Amino acid sequence: MTSGNAGIVVDCDSHVMEPANLWSEYLEKKYKSRAIRIEVVDDTESLIIGEQVVLTGVLAGLGGAELPISDVFSGDKHYADGCPRASYETKARCELLDQWQVDHAVVFPTIGILPFPEDDVALSSAYCRAYNNWQFDSFKGNSRIVPIAIINWHDIETATLELQMRLQQGFGGVFVPPETIAGKRPGDRIFDPVWRLLAEAGLPGCLHVIVRFGGAAVPFATWQESSPGPVFSFGLGATGQLIPALSALVVDGVFDRFPMLKIVSVEAGCGYAAYLMDRLDEKHEIFKEILPAPLALKPSDYIRRNCYFVAEPGERTIGAMLELVGADNILWGSDYPHIDSTLTAPRMIRQSLSLLDTDSQNAVLGGNAKKVFNIA
Repeated sequence: MTSGNAGIVVDCDSHVMEPANLWSEYLEKKYKSRAIRIEVVDDTESLIIGEQVVLTGVLAGLGGAELPISDVFSGDKHYADGCPRASYETKARCELLDQWQVDHAVVFPTIGILPFPEDDVALSSAYCRAYNNWQFDSFKGNSRIVPIAIINWHDIETATLELQMRLQQGFGGVFVPPETIAGKRPGDRIFDPVWRLLAEAGLPGCLHVIVRFGGAAVPFATWQESSPGPVFSFGLGATGQLIPALSALVVDGVFDRFPMLKIVSVEAGCGYAAYLMDRLDEKHEIFKEILPAPLALKPSDYIRRNCYFVAEPGERTIGAMLELVGADNILWGSDYPHIDSTLTAPRMIRQSLSLLDTDSQNAVLGGNAKKVFNIA
């Protein structure tokens, strides 16, 4: 825990590594035969979701923060090797937070943000319920963990009921996939029941980077065909997903319909925020007279009022973003325990903020997150 005169510290991007038997244990009986699971053949693991193999041989890479990078994709490591105890056990997570001098962790899934079957909405909804039930059982009564719910965006009626229950249980928001759903942008009115529920609850929708095995940088899919490697994929996959998703929410008028809605951009850094504000403002000024649904404000006004950005620990532009986007709009996250995270993240973010004034440091470290996620 933090001490002295320091403010609250909140890691706004961390993950659980789901136990391999989670869905076998938590799914309703009629779905158990189609549980998400790991099958092993000749010492090679395969992850099965919706009776489809989605990943084989490198499951340790779903986590792997505490493994040498050269070992993770060697084929010699298993899923469990990439899952440190703090990634699935509450007591160990809190011990890690104590070592880091971090008060709270906002926790996202790992397997739960992989592709669920789109042709069986009942099964996908059951997968979401199972994960949320496990998460609730794992962290209930522990206020240091801020769990993020998952819902089936292909069935909004069921998803809204699920989210309503989870918010009542104390979940801190909902995971929002930064992609089109059945051809519809996240700003489509079909999703308004979710946005309305979040706005009324004062809790955020969290646009978080996803993994789609056609290539991590799906918007750059044709580039992926040339096998550009992990620097390209991990580097561009994030902003390549978050920029269009956040832009769609702005230009489709979601924030006019729900002025109190909070959206958090997670795992893409904060440095793109001011660029996006300028870019959208410029094009809005040119085309606003012919828009089918005119915006009440400039795009940058919505981003300042409604959007928040989780900085990477080593980013150099945090101070500039506090000035250009807003003193309340920048958070930070470790991405623990994923392969591209680092155990030194808390030290790195403090170093990155060290030249800023104390109020700015405290805001980014946790003061802003306290307000965004309504942390008591």
